[in-house]
Amino acid sequence: MNFNTTKMTRQDWLVTIVNAALDGGKEILEIYNAPFSVETKVDNSPITQADKNAHIAVVKALEKTNIPILSEEGAQVAHSIRKDWKQFWMVDPLDGTKEFINRNGEFTVNIALIEDGNPTMGVIYIPITQTLYFADKIAYKIENFNESTFSIHNLLGKADQLPLTKNRSNYIVLASRSHMNEATTIYINQLKESYPNLLIDAKGSSLKLCTIAEGSADIYPRFAPTMEWDISAGHAIVNAAGGRVINWETNKPLQYNKQNLLNPSFIVNQSQKK
Repeated sequence: MNFNTTKMTRQDWLVTIVNAALDGGKEILEIYNAPFSVETKVDNSPITQADKNAHIAVVKALEKTNIPILSEEGAQVAHSIRKDWKQFWMVDPLDGTKEFINRNGEFTVNIALIEDGNPTMGVIYIPITQTLYFADKIAYKIENFNESTFSIHNLLGKADQLPLTKNRSNYIVLASRSHMNEATTIYINQLKESYPNLLIDAKGSSLKLCTIAEGSADIYPRFAPTMEWDISAGHAIVNAAGGRVINWETNKPLQYNKQNLLNPSFIVNQSQKK
């Protein structure tokens, strides 16, 4: 397969990844609304049939783009092969499996286009609320989106551009619902010295990056382990909304398609915040 030849435009790609996310969401909800079992992967993380079914649905939808795919639940591709990929889809078919298992609704389907190590296009879909975030240079949000057929024009026509206007007086810090640790607590306590009106809001999955992108929170520090597919789509959306996702140690944007797909500690914030 020649991954460098496709007649599809970027708008076609955007419509395709939105459709892929919706397809993945449908598969997830079929499992979510019925009894399901939980397995444990080699890395001791949980996996359900919803993860597997969503992976199949998303990959099937993306294959028409003729661009390589790297999915959390797919066959892992050696760095010796993928290092030559100029562009590829990075997929987390069910981000927030622990939230899915706990049935709190805070799980998503994540798809990002990685180009030369940078996330340039992304979609995050929340199946429970039918909320869609997507970006390609400009970031958008649509609520109650469940259309089976749509064009780029009616997609954009229903969307609100991010960030949204938010009138609030508190400085809001986002924390992981399932992965809070001592390093994060120390960092938040340091922030309290500069922001006495600081509030902490806990959310699961990539919803934290979406919340930053829409302007409903100010900062999300992450000092616990994550993988590239966990945040690449959210990174694309945050960038397009004027925010940033930076390596905690280097203060530079996170890079993708590394030999080791584990992310370093990072900070997500709105660009005007330090």
